Amino acid sequence: MTMMKPVVTLAAAGIVGVALWKILSILLLPLAGLLLGLVVTLLKVGLLVALVMFAVWLFRRKEKGGEASAG
Repeated sequence: MTMMKPVVTLAAAGIVGVALWKILSILLLPLAGLLLGLVVTLLKVGLLVALVMFAVWLFRRKEKGGEASAG
């Protein structure tokens, strides 16, 4: 039985590890969803800022072109 003691200890540690992994994954899943939502929101805001900056750049370029051709 002394040969089996390290194997039983290792098996018990594995079972406890898997059980803790399952419990923590269930508890941390909403946190991962929150993080994903935050990243997507930041990407949306960045895209909107980029679109506004592009529109301003396009408007200013067109305005400068109009003055040069009129003058």
